[in-house]
Amino acid sequence: MTNKSQLRAAALARRDAVDPAARIAAADRVLRRAEALFDRPGHVVSGYWPIRSEADPRPLLERARLAGASIALPVLLDAETLRFRLWEAGAALEPAGFGTVGPSAEAPYVVPDIVILPLAAFDRRGHRIGYGKGHYDRAVAGLMASGAQPLLVGLAFAVQEVDKVPFEPHDIPLDYILTEDELIAAPKPG
Repeated sequence: MTNKSQLRAAALARRDAVDPAARIAAADRVLRRAEALFDRPGHVVSGYWPIRSEADPRPLLERARLAGASIALPVLLDAETLRFRLWEAGAALEPAGFGTVGPSAEAPYVVPDIVILPLAAFDRRGHRIGYGKGHYDRAVAGLMASGAQPLLVGLAFAVQEVDKVPFEPHDIPLDYILTEDELIAAPKPG
C-alpha cells in the first residue's frame, strides 16, 4: 500500500507540472463548477491565500463576497493552532505562517460556515492529504467540538486525484472536492 508521503509527493509533482496557462483557464472553469456553493448571503466563507502551485481560491472568495458572504482567511497562531480571521476587502495582509498571508492581528476571529481547504491529494470518498502538519484537521475538529458544522470543500486540480487516500481516525472527510473538471460530492457515511 502506498503511504501518504508517497501519494503527497506524487500528487504535488503532478500539480507543479500544470502549465501556467492551464492554471488560468482552470480558475474560470472552477467558478463554473462551483454552482451556488459559495453564493450564500450572510455566511462566512474561509479560503486561503495560495502558495506554491495551489489551486487559487481567490475568485471563489470574491464570488462569495459579491453574493453577500463575509470572507475569512486562516492564520497560524503557533506551530499547532490554525484559526480563521475576518478579511475585509482591500485590508492589508500580513505573514500568517506556513509561507502564506492572512488578516492582521486586529481582525476578529470568526467561525466559518464554509471552509475551502488546500490539499496535496484527494480521493472520491472525500479524503484528503494535506501537507502533513494537521493544521486543518485540528482547526476543523475544534470548530466541530464547539458545535459548528462547516461545509468542507477541498480545492484542487484534477491531476491531484488518487485512487485511495489512507484514512486515519483523526482525519476529517470533505463534503465536496472542487476541481476544474467537476464538483465531486463525497458520499455521506451511514
